Amino acid sequence: MSNKTYSQGKLHSAWALLTWVIVITLLLSGCGASTPKVYRVGILDVTASFAAIGTGFKAKMTELGYVEGKNITYIQGPMSTDPAEMQTQAKALVDQKVDLIVSFPVAETQAAFAATQGTKIPIVCAYVQLDGTKMIKTVREPGGNLTGVRYPGPELVSKRLQTLLQIDPKVKRVWIGYDKNGPNAAAALGALRPLASSLGVTLVEAPVTKADELLADLTGRANLPDIGIDAILMMPDNLNSGSFAALNQFAADHNIPLAGGLLAHVQQGALLANSADLTNVGALAAPLADKVLKGVAVGTIPVVTPEQSLFINYKVAQAMGLTVPDGLLSQAAQIIR
Repeated sequence: MSNKTYSQGKLHSAWALLTWVIVITLLLSGCGASTPKVYRVGILDVTASFAAIGTGFKAKMTELGYVEGKNITYIQGPMSTDPAEMQTQAKALVDQKVDLIVSFPVAETQAAFAATQGTKIPIVCAYVQLDGTKMIKTVREPGGNLTGVRYPGPELVSKRLQTLLQIDPKVKRVWIGYDKNGPNAAAALGALRPLASSLGVTLVEAPVTKADELLADLTGRANLPDIGIDAILMMPDNLNSGSFAALNQFAADHNIPLAGGLLAHVQQGALLANSADLTNVGALAAPLADKVLKGVAVGTIPVVTPEQSLFINYKVAQAMGLTVPDGLLSQAAQIIR
């Protein structure tokens, strides 16, 4: 055998051996590879009017790399506003040992918070009044097992009153009916009362516990020579949102402005409304959830505050003989003409 033939054979054997080493290495590494984790996220949302938060949350989670059916599964129960059902759904998520609970708005979050006490299940909430509650220590350092996107109730009602007076400076008596036991009342009133005083406005308060009591206060005024109010300002609670049609009708019947809390209110006849964009609220919650799923302690993640959007019904303003300042029109996210 020639030296050349011998060298070629030796080289061939070396390449064959190297090939087998590579194949075996790949096989062994494949056997040892772990299956990618599929995160199980429970969503506690029983109010259809806030569904946009869930839509925004899931869309942003997809952008962050969480693909439903691939590496994340969302678990959501049937919608019911019954408090007992909320507790049942929250407990069911805890029993399933989900990796995270996403809850919105306040009642659902309270149910999730109660159900997770004594567990290590974290919560990311959205559009929830957190100021002054026992669910967090501070906005910067929430502590415990919860963080999220807060409902900026104090800022919203304050801006709502200021905007109302910019459009109708003649307003001096503003009616506010509210759930006196509701979770949003104290913080909202804490901001609204001193502001109204500084603006020379009297708040005509109707603290109640039921929607029919809220409406009874207005019905009683309808029969008086002077109804005693110049405008209605909606407060951040379910009694107000559930009674919008009646509040709107009273305002129309007595030709007084109504300042609402949702775009839908303006679309249905309110003079103005301000709120956070709910889809964006959900999108803001997603990065917080991402951090939690990646192992960051939920109590160390600061609470986020969403920006406000202003909506104006220009047709209603014209019908009432009111002039909307150009500055407000330029700020409005939507104008009904």
